[in-house]
Amino acid sequence: MLFAAAVLLACLTAASCGDKATGVTLGTAAQGTVAEIVEAPGSVTARAAATVNAPADGTLAELRVDAGHRVRKGQVVAVIDSPATQRRLRDARRALERSSGGTGVPAGGSSGVAAAQRRTDASAADAFAAARDAARQVSDPQLRAALLAQLDAARRQYAAVSQTASAAVRSVQRGVASLGQAVGALGAAQRMQAQQAYELADAAVDALTLRAPVSGVVQLGGTPSGGATSLNDLLSAGAGTAAGAGAGAATGAAGPALPGVDAAVPEGAAVSAGTPILTVVDVDRLGLAADVDETDVLLVRPGVRADVELDAATGATYRATVRAVDLLPTTSSRGGVSYRARLELGAGRYPDGRPAPTPRPGMSAVLRLRVRQATDAVTVPAAAIVTADGRDTVWAVRSGRAERVPVTLGVQGEDVVQVVSGVRTGERIVIGGADQVRPGQELPR
Repeated sequence: MLFAAAVLLACLTAASCGDKATGVTLGTAAQGTVAEIVEAPGSVTARAAATVNAPADGTLAELRVDAGHRVRKGQVVAVIDSPATQRRLRDARRALERSSGGTGVPAGGSSGVAAAQRRTDASAADAFAAARDAARQVSDPQLRAALLAQLDAARRQYAAVSQTASAAVRSVQRGVASLGQAVGALGAAQRMQAQQAYELADAAVDALTLRAPVSGVVQLGGTPSGGATSLNDLLSAGAGTAAGAGAGAATGAAGPALPGVDAAVPEGAAVSAGTPILTVVDVDRLGLAADVDETDVLLVRPGVRADVELDAATGATYRATVRAVDLLPTTSSRGGVSYRARLELGAGRYPDGRPAPTPRPGMSAVLRLRVRQATDAVTVPAAAIVTADGRDTVWAVRSGRAERVPVTLGVQGEDVVQVVSGVRTGERIVIGGADQVRPGQELPR
């Protein structure tokens, strides 16, 4: 009797752990929509930002705007009083007036003419160097480019006149030209040098009237300390920037919170060449810059849409669209490789429909990029996919027993994936406890 009970117990145990697997969950391949999401960190960017700097040493004579004011491109925002710059203009005007009176024959004949030619060349070189230094301090990129172009044209013109004068001096020294010809050529060079020095000094004085390089909102002081890298964090792709001498176009970048800005300069305070007076930020069209990991970047293309969450607006969701993806990578501090994606940022809303606040440049964001979507697709839970011998497979229930079936996957969502081939809609599959299933194991239909 005891033996019979032991046999019966053994049979019941075998049935429960063999014919009917414990811990195994079955489901059905369905038909539906699958969206593949790529998450990426990012930050809000402005269309453009430009810092207006003092072009020369002096004082801030007038500050015509205040923080928060909206300005138009080209609007006068400040005036610098620079006695040194204005003195150069007065000196250049007097030199131009003297050169118009003609040039006498220098003492020493041809040697005197040659010495006078060298002095004229040296004066021209000094004037060009001073003009270049002043032009580089102009913050408006268009004005700076115009001044440098004017300088280059003046240098070329003077070089041509100087060569003519030098050739005339050499001809006199060889005895093939008269001293009067050399003096005439020297006079032309001196008048050219004086005229150009005056024009360049006059342009430097004009640059003391500071104008807004872009339209936007005024922030007193300069851009975030740390130079162009921090400014890049504020800007979207292709945005213009004029954050000081030599600054060029800057592009957006995701990153940590931005450091503080340079202090504002009060009206009447002394300034040096390059001192930031104010910054104009164009926020009429905000964007996003996101760092996409190299394992996902090939799925991110222009036109891909994204849902965006900001740390500063908890619960709100903003819409965004990918505009471009950089070709060259960036390397994170941890050594990972990522690529910068640029997006247009749209309006945001809270779950109850209320409009979300307008973000500010530099705010941290998390982007969920909807890189692929499949509709009317055969779908299975992601947990049903098992890798075997390097292939994706599922356990299908066929003729009441478990069968490992290779599948081809398509769009892969977080919880559900698309199966392109291998199983059909309505087919029973293992969706949980797949590690406990063995080939041929009996499973309920």
